[in-house]
Order: sequence, then C-alpha cells, then structure tokens
Amino acid sequence: MSHSFKILKNPFKLYTSKKQSSENFRHAKKQWKKKHRTWSFSNTMLGLSLAFLFIPLFVIVFYSFNGSKDTTFTNFSFIWYEKLIFESAPLWTSLFNSLLVAFTSAIVATVLGSLAAIGISWYKFFGKNYIQTISFLPMVLPEVIMGVSMLIFFSALKMELGLFTIFIAHTTFCLPFVYLMVSARVDEFDYSIIEASHDLGATEFQTLTKVVIPAIMPGIIAGFMMSVTMSLEDYVITALVSGPGSTTLPLYVYSMIRFGVSPVINALSFVLILAIVLIVFLLRKGLKGFAAAH
Repeated sequence: MSHSFKILKNPFKLYTSKKQSSENFRHAKKQWKKKHRTWSFSNTMLGLSLAFLFIPLFVIVFYSFNGSKDTTFTNFSFIWYEKLIFESAPLWTSLFNSLLVAFTSAIVATVLGSLAAIGISWYKFFGKNYIQTISFLPMVLPEVIMGVSMLIFFSALKMELGLFTIFIAHTTFCLPFVYLMVSARVDEFDYSIIEASHDLGATEFQTLTKVVIPAIMPGIIAGFMMSVTMSLEDYVITALVSGPGSTTLPLYVYSMIRFGVSPVINALSFVLILAIVLIVFLLRKGLKGFAAAH
C-alpha cells in the first residue's frame, strides 16, 4: 500500500524509471553489437544473397553506357539512351501497354480484393471456408494452367484477344495477392472501433470509408504495388491471352532477345530502375506521413 501511495504521490517517478530502463537497454544492445560485430554464417549468406540480387543490376547499368554492342567495354557513350529516346517507338508502345494494363488491373484487383477481405473476414455466410480456399488457387497453380484456362474461357465467349483480355487475366491472378495482404491487416483490426463509430451515429458507408479503410490502408497499398509489379513482369499468361496490337514490354523484350540482346534494353532497364527507386522513396515518405497523421 505504501509503495502504491508513493507512486500515486509522485506520478513522474514511474515514467522516469521506465525511461531510464529503456535507455539502459539501448546502451546494452549497442555494446553487444560492438562486441559481436564479427564474421558469422548468417551475415555471409546475407551478403551473398544481396550480391546475387544486385550485381546483375550493376552489370546492366554498366553496359548501358558501353559504346559497343559487344560484351567488351570499349568507351563511355550515351548512344543507347539516344536510340531509346528517338529510335525505339515500338518499345515505348509496349511499355505504355504494360503500364496501362498494370495500373488498371491493379486498381480493379485492389478494390475487389480489399472488399472481399473485409466481407469474408467479418461476415458469416454459407460456403465461407470453401471460398477462402478457392481464392488461393491462382497463387499456387502454374501460370501455364492459368493462361490456358483463361484462353479457353475467352474462346468460349468468342472474345477477341487484345489488351482487354490481358487486363481481365491480370486482374484475376492479382486478386488473391491483394486479398491475402488485406486479410492479414483486417485480422489485426480492433472491432471495438467499429462499434464506437456506430455508437457515435456513423452509417455503414461512413464507417467503411472513414474508419476501416484508413486503418487497413498499408495493406491496401502493399497489395496494389504487388499487383502492379506482377502485372508488369508477367510473360506466360500474357503471351497466351494477347492478340494483335497488344504487345506488352515482356513480350517485346523476349522478341528482341531471340535476335540478340540489344543494349537499348540495358538503357531502358536503368531508366526503370531509377523510376522504381524514386517511387519507393516517395511512397516511403508518404506512408510515414500517413502513419503519423493517423
């Protein structure tokens, strides 16, 4: 009783002790890191993995400034960037097609996947477990099976193959990934917040748009970005459901590689790497501001 009375009498004592213990913990952790900053198997594997991932990117950037088509570096030149800008109209068309399909399919998949995650996680209905199981099939099935099944489906409907069929196919295989990421966020959601919003007079739509969606926004953004990435890099499904005039970037690059690798692809790769790094940096800053505001 006397100890509890002292804490209540001096409210800053408990706060000061906790702050001091946290500072001691950080100091001990820093000293431990200094003592154990030696070779280890995990650090070696981490370094090898990073090298395996990033060395090819540096090689691409290096040869994008090569003045020759050969693998031997002759002289520093911007000739391939000049050809990329002024002499590669089909390449830019294929990139535009890829971006158009990627962002439109990602938007639709994100909306449908987010709503599906909310509905399946919070509501009870007949066949819920079966729907949860079936929704993961596009993630585990080989892309060839997905592409052939979509092709048979479009043929049965007598749909002309083109950008629209690619859009439908990409939306289909991106949906499960969005659903998975948003579901993980929804499972951690505190349902009492929704009850509080109802007690304050909010409607279902106001609760969804002003309470639920802002709380699960990191999962929604992650699902959207993954959908864009998967759509941009997909080749197998796109090759099966594409038609005349609907060449995407992976299809165009593969057709170029069949006749020899052009350094223009290296230049385009470096431009895309810079664009992706910039987008990731802006998103990181934006998400930090969003988290601080909420």
